[in-house]
Amino acid sequence: MSLAFVEKKEEVAAAPAGKVRLTRRSLLAGAAGSIGVFGAGTAAYAAAIEPNRLVVTPYTLSPRGWPAGRKLSITVIADLHAGGPDMPLANVQRIVDTANALKSDLIVMLGDYIARYRFKVERIPDPIWAAELGRLQAPLGVWAILGNHDWWYDLAGVRAALADVRIPLLENHAVRVGPEGAKVWVAGIGDQIAYRLGPHRFRGADDLPGTLAQVTTDDPVILLAHEPDIFPRVPPRVALTFAGHTHGGQIRVPLIWPAFVPSKYGSRYAYGHVVEEDRHLIVSGGLGTSIIPARFGVPPEILHVTLGA
Repeated sequence: MSLAFVEKKEEVAAAPAGKVRLTRRSLLAGAAGSIGVFGAGTAAYAAAIEPNRLVVTPYTLSPRGWPAGRKLSITVIADLHAGGPDMPLANVQRIVDTANALKSDLIVMLGDYIARYRFKVERIPDPIWAAELGRLQAPLGVWAILGNHDWWYDLAGVRAALADVRIPLLENHAVRVGPEGAKVWVAGIGDQIAYRLGPHRFRGADDLPGTLAQVTTDDPVILLAHEPDIFPRVPPRVALTFAGHTHGGQIRVPLIWPAFVPSKYGSRYAYGHVVEEDRHLIVSGGLGTSIIPARFGVPPEILHVTLGA
């Protein structure tokens, strides 16, 4: 099924914080059941139509610390989850074509490049999806971090595939890009739940202090993180943080969707532009699906962010 391209004009604000008491797997399964209650048409939409849409969500902002008069455009790709029933190769190709058509100064990718389900699905080999991402082009480069699915299921394969198409990974590393007089730091941290230690117990591969210690000039900093839970620890020195992982809740059933968000902060960082103490975070709804191949109320999206406009 091909992706329908729709430009999304509105932004969705973050919802009040909630508390997660059940596992995301059981909650998403319950959400799928709730969709079924609304009728077969709604269930079919969630499984076969919305996951195959594609929207471009624009943001324009001038966060504190961003130099006056300096404009930078950024395309953000998150949670591709290539493979599975709702992210075949044709969809990956359309995503890359759409991202390139935005002609941003910079492209960043926030991890979770592969899909894994408990049921049997057709998988896209790592070199194949990576070759499509290798077509991405931006004057200031294409930069990537890893997500928890990459760490849990295919760490060596994902790393090798991105290296083969010359997409650099920022694993607790910061790089300075741009022309003289308009430099910007792009910093990426390791995944915050990289190591599974037991039920609901994880250890991260992230090193935020060590990453930001590599920033040696006064140029603004953009931080890439897979999970948004790092945000309370991000200092004001960072102009803007990007995150994914949540899929915006993936199935936004009225009243109960916040419980589906995989975050210890509930829905506080579920989706969209969040401002706390004059610090800025943008959480992408992502592109693929996890656990169940369905989306409802949060279609796949590419972010197009303009800073300093």
